[in-house]
Amino acid sequence: MTCTLVKSFPQMKHEEIEAHDNVSTVVHFVLLGFSEFPNLQGFLPGVFSIIYMVILIGNSLIVIITRLDPALHKPMYFFLSHFSMLEICYVSVILPRYLVSLWTCDRSISLLSCAAQMCIFLALGTAECFLLAVMAYDRYLAICNPLHYPLVMNPRKCHLLAAGSWLGGITVQIGHTCWIFSLHFCHSNQINHFFCDLPNILKLACGDTSVHEVSVHVVVILVATVPFILILVSYIKIIATILRLPTAQGRAKAFSTCSSHLLVVVLFFGSGSITYFSPKSNHSAGTNKLLSLFYTIVTPMFNPVIYSLRNQDVIAALKRLFLKT
Repeated sequence: MTCTLVKSFPQMKHEEIEAHDNVSTVVHFVLLGFSEFPNLQGFLPGVFSIIYMVILIGNSLIVIITRLDPALHKPMYFFLSHFSMLEICYVSVILPRYLVSLWTCDRSISLLSCAAQMCIFLALGTAECFLLAVMAYDRYLAICNPLHYPLVMNPRKCHLLAAGSWLGGITVQIGHTCWIFSLHFCHSNQINHFFCDLPNILKLACGDTSVHEVSVHVVVILVATVPFILILVSYIKIIATILRLPTAQGRAKAFSTCSSHLLVVVLFFGSGSITYFSPKSNHSAGTNKLLSLFYTIVTPMFNPVIYSLRNQDVIAALKRLFLKT
């Protein structure tokens, strides 16, 4: 299956409205996806469909076992189940829409749909930053203050922290999305990406967008850098505490518990920070898409593998689940 894409902006079939300064402003976009690789177009629908199924099944299994297995009724696994649900939502904002465009060869997306996708994606990304920070805080309490851990991480506080993570960035991202989409888009209607991501939207805006770029950096500092610093501080204290443990077995178990979370943090924050902290002019299309694959698809896909292979409790719970079925 090969989709034909017209690459000349003036000749493309899209609606336009006239702005006050007689500049044609786009009200429909075209998501180019990976159209620069025409030989792969026949394989992409199948590949991304399989990836989406793997993400859904893997993360759903984590949610199921953490809810059904009494051995996993602990704060650490409570937050892990929320993280897996968040990954399912996060990917579902992007992949189904892209799969439809691949299967139907219709890559157009309305301005409103694009704004909605970006807003929900950014809100869920913010929630993931907050939840990763909460998970690091949970590990810090469990390892550095084990005697106070059951008292501090009681069920009520766990639910409040989870709810705060999910809802914390919604207002900011709605306001930010409305401000970005109040711009006129006149350079082209082609988004060289597989979803409506913020840096690519800014590339299409008319005039000087330096103020908007600064606003992106400010928001990223608030919703990503601050949680990352909290995670970093937590792990510095965790590592210091682990190194003081008397037995090698205790140190190995503590490191094993934290290494899974730390790997996910590096994958998610590493690729995301490069994308959102780089100036608009420095975003090469290929690099941008590759980095986006990491924090939108690779991390959610390997999240169940990372947490199950590095965690004996999860492996044991999976065995019990399959033995019952």
